[in-house]
Amino acid sequence: MSLKHIALVTGGYSGEAVISYRTARTIQQQLDPSKYQTYWIDITTAGWFYEDEKKHRWPVDKNNFTVTLPDRKLEFDVVFIALHGTPGEDGKLQGYFDMLGMSYTSCNALTSAVTFNKRVATAVAGAAGIPVAKSILLIRGEIDDWEKSANSLRFPVFVKPNNGGSSIGMSKVDQPGEPLRKAVDKAFLEDEQVLIEEMIHGREFTVGVFKTNGVITVLPITEVSVNPEMSFFDFEAKYQGKSKETTPAEISATWTNQLSAMAKLVYQNFQCRGVVRIDFIYNEQEQRPYMLELNSVPGQSEASIIPQQVQSMGWTLSAFYDKLVQECLTNQKG
Repeated sequence: MSLKHIALVTGGYSGEAVISYRTARTIQQQLDPSKYQTYWIDITTAGWFYEDEKKHRWPVDKNNFTVTLPDRKLEFDVVFIALHGTPGEDGKLQGYFDMLGMSYTSCNALTSAVTFNKRVATAVAGAAGIPVAKSILLIRGEIDDWEKSANSLRFPVFVKPNNGGSSIGMSKVDQPGEPLRKAVDKAFLEDEQVLIEEMIHGREFTVGVFKTNGVITVLPITEVSVNPEMSFFDFEAKYQGKSKETTPAEISATWTNQLSAMAKLVYQNFQCRGVVRIDFIYNEQEQRPYMLELNSVPGQSEASIIPQQVQSMGWTLSAFYDKLVQECLTNQKG
């Protein structure tokens, strides 16, 4: 059996590039070398490059996503997207690969664009009957008298870039006034749009979901709790070991069923593909989960949650990534 050629696309144009490289490294290490030849494709503001084993960099021809080497031309069977932030999580790359007719592992262009925009994602979820927090959107240049609107929200609130991930530029604010203005300024450093969102009180959970052969599978649920000195699950808590992640979550069968059913409903309503991770707050007073956001390219680094959930399922990462690639190859044939 000939090896399938996998373009492992990583890097990106945002501060999340460092996380993208960690994700790509895990995937590269776990893809079965007896089935797949993996090629590291680094997408940066300086250009798109294939980086070989000797760290030589060869430009990618964007006309057809090939790489010309001295002795051959590289063409790829599947694109494994391991790029967080823009352009790998916001639909841009997905649209590009759609135009080329290439198979890739993530959600399609529309779903990626919708879920990357937190305000639009919560609107779509709310329309589907999925509980979400109340929020307001600020757009640079169109933010006159925004504090009056913000004061209508119930504090504490979270202030975050509307487009982005890994909690970069995010703050928790306990009261209006100067703390809120500083948090808004911080978020505007990362994006042209800022979301101010009411905090939902409760316990935080995150759920991995994927689909193969037409069957949606919900991975074991993870409960996330931050160290006492942290106010929320920010970049430092996520990637510098300042949170506790319990997989599977130690919760009742009722809560497990509610969260799993809600995660599946979200996956279906957003017409997701591949593996995604959905974050929830479970409000004990209301006895229901609220959707926080959907991550269409969830982290796969050694510190990330999806690998924990896969292993809790009793699978190896190698077998899991094989399922994702085989799903692409099957759809390609169809």
